[in-house]
Amino acid sequence: MTEKEDKQVLRQKMISFLKKISLEEKAVIEKKLEKNIFDSQEWKAAERVGVTLSQGFEWNTLGIIERAWREGKKVCAPKCIPQHKAMVFYDFTKLEQLEKGFHHLIEPKPHETKEVNKTDIDLVLVPGLIFDRTGYRIGFGGGYYDRFLKDFPNQTMALIYSKQVLSGLPIESFDIPVQKIITEINS
Repeated sequence: MTEKEDKQVLRQKMISFLKKISLEEKAVIEKKLEKNIFDSQEWKAAERVGVTLSQGFEWNTLGIIERAWREGKKVCAPKCIPQHKAMVFYDFTKLEQLEKGFHHLIEPKPHETKEVNKTDIDLVLVPGLIFDRTGYRIGFGGGYYDRFLKDFPNQTMALIYSKQVLSGLPIESFDIPVQKIITEINS
């Protein structure tokens, strides 16, 4: 089995596991994740937060977005540019400025939002399925975040269930770790 096949098997197992978490348990975990991020120094210091819009079995990011707005933070989300396998972040101020885009992801409408230079994003919440303790991750397989993070100069963080943290992942030369992992247990 190659590293790519290993990653695919790990992805499928984690997706299956996450889909089995009850809505009640998921809500409890999400509240703890939110508390731990809001207590972090990285969150408190950030004026602009980059966040992916969650769907389905993913940890809900809507509460994080709404809290950021209440605190006067700017919020931006990525839009995929598939022909370049790249992402561009756009500030948005209301949910109506979002739409289903590439691979059914919820993305900003570029004509209704403002493009943001990556150096102006203070904190990016990086999604992923599995992380190791050093911040390396297995995402959804497109490599978009690794390309974006390659020269991203500011803070990166992942919010994940503690059972998504494994020891030792297959790591490739282009993988970029996040700087901090927040779980429901610790921050």
